[in-house]
Amino acid sequence: MSLPDSAPKNGADQNSADQEIADELVSVVATWVDREVVPRASELEHADEFPQEMFDQMCEFGLFGATIPAEYGGLGLSAKTYARLIEELSRGWMSLSGILNTHKIACVMIGRYGTDEQRSKHLPRMVDGHYRAAFSLSEPDSGSDAGALRCRAARDGDEWIINGTKMWVTNGERASLVMLLARTPDDRVTCFIVEKEPGSEFEGIRTSKHIRKLGYKGLETVEMSYVDHRVPDANLLGGPEGLGNGLRYALSALELGRINIAARSVGVGRAAFDAAMKYSLERETFGRPIFEHQAIAFKLAEMATKLQAARLMTYDAAEKYDSGQRIDLEAGMAKLFASEAAFEISTEALRIHGGNGYTQEYDVERYFRDSPLMIIGEGTSEIQKMVIARKLRERHAIE
Repeated sequence: MSLPDSAPKNGADQNSADQEIADELVSVVATWVDREVVPRASELEHADEFPQEMFDQMCEFGLFGATIPAEYGGLGLSAKTYARLIEELSRGWMSLSGILNTHKIACVMIGRYGTDEQRSKHLPRMVDGHYRAAFSLSEPDSGSDAGALRCRAARDGDEWIINGTKMWVTNGERASLVMLLARTPDDRVTCFIVEKEPGSEFEGIRTSKHIRKLGYKGLETVEMSYVDHRVPDANLLGGPEGLGNGLRYALSALELGRINIAARSVGVGRAAFDAAMKYSLERETFGRPIFEHQAIAFKLAEMATKLQAARLMTYDAAEKYDSGQRIDLEAGMAKLFASEAAFEISTEALRIHGGNGYTQEYDVERYFRDSPLMIIGEGTSEIQKMVIARKLRERHAIE
């Protein structure tokens, strides 16, 4: 399956041509999901097996460089198109979108805050998913409280020595690059670009075995320990100006991460709704399809409404991101609503399936196990409410 060709664009036709290319790529990925992902997702997920063939195809599509500017070899797609792609991947198998998310956060951090040298060195390689990135903020005692980091970085000449433990690192084992948040001696949080060889151990970096999870399987989530690991001063994100700005850089890039989580939620919710709708028209009780029972029809009506609202909120946040606005409020709202909606939709889908929904024969049990991840990942719903409330107060301040 091939990518859409990119034709030269000029003048007033450029936006239209860009949109046609984006639409064609989304269509190609959607067709691939139907043909290759949906039939195999549950098998790979239950085996907790990394989907190497699917990963290779995602690389061929150019998805890892989807939002990287064309000047660095990427596709330069909009955040809205990226959200559409994540929705398609997630309706097939949500774990595929996780392979992309931390990579994209790293791309944003380097593209937005890196020095010219850092952008030129890393972004062209990051277009290919085989040079993949991980994002490392959380720690065993520091999840939602990002300011309580204990990982330390001490300067030693033209290097920094890193010591500490990071938790919940997606792609940590296979990544070639890690965006690491650590506290410097002046007690400020700074971001370092850690380069490593994919594998379990590399020069002071130890990667644990995979953390076993309820859902979200098929890709590694690991604990990473740093013991006197040395990072060159040139890998301090943003150069000298980056000292103490790591948390600000990370939280800014997490706006795209929250769009990813919202789009995942839409994808999983869509898959769960479609499965429930299909089952309700096929399954009969008391001599008629269960859809014709008002109790089931009302459930599906509410599910469809929440799904559409979640999709529109996600697209709205993505469009504002594309316009260059800060979207703390919009991304927080989209992530909060879409993640809670996906959980509710997947739960109702399981209930509509009755006993069948509780078996591995039907995909709804996977949607039910995957959906809680979105409520937790990239900031819990409670954290989103705090962010939303804070931004509301800023925007509606009494003068």
